[in-house]
Amino acid sequence: MANHKILLVEDNDDDVELTLHAFRGSRVANEVVVVRSGEEALDYLFATGQYAGREVGQVPAVVLLDLQLPGISGLDVLRSLRSRAETRRVPVVILTTSDAESDIVGGYDLGVNSYIRKPVGFSGFTEVVNQLGLYWLVTNTAPPV
Repeated sequence: MANHKILLVEDNDDDVELTLHAFRGSRVANEVVVVRSGEEALDYLFATGQYAGREVGQVPAVVLLDLQLPGISGLDVLRSLRSRAETRRVPVVILTTSDAESDIVGGYDLGVNSYIRKPVGFSGFTEVVNQLGLYWLVTNTAPPV
């Protein structure tokens, strides 16, 4: 699945760099596309705005989605993703600092595949990202698109 991209929806520069560093150190060779807002995530997923012209049928292998985003929230991104036939089955992992029950329940009610609270330390975060990549990109059998 090295030709399938990972979509990282994250506005925190430190978390972006940490995630990219963790993927570089893992056995996952997939390209990581970084978007920094909910609006940019939707533009990428639906090939609109600055991503107009991108092949909309080329969905990411997995979306790593933060909840606290500028503008459109992560849960609203997930709601839009699940409402459209072409993105309904894309695996989505919420990767956030929030441990609020309303966020956890809201994510699962909207069809998130996994909810992971970001570990605080570098080594813990690196291990989580490595496991995410291996599971969703190597071990898991993705649904047909």
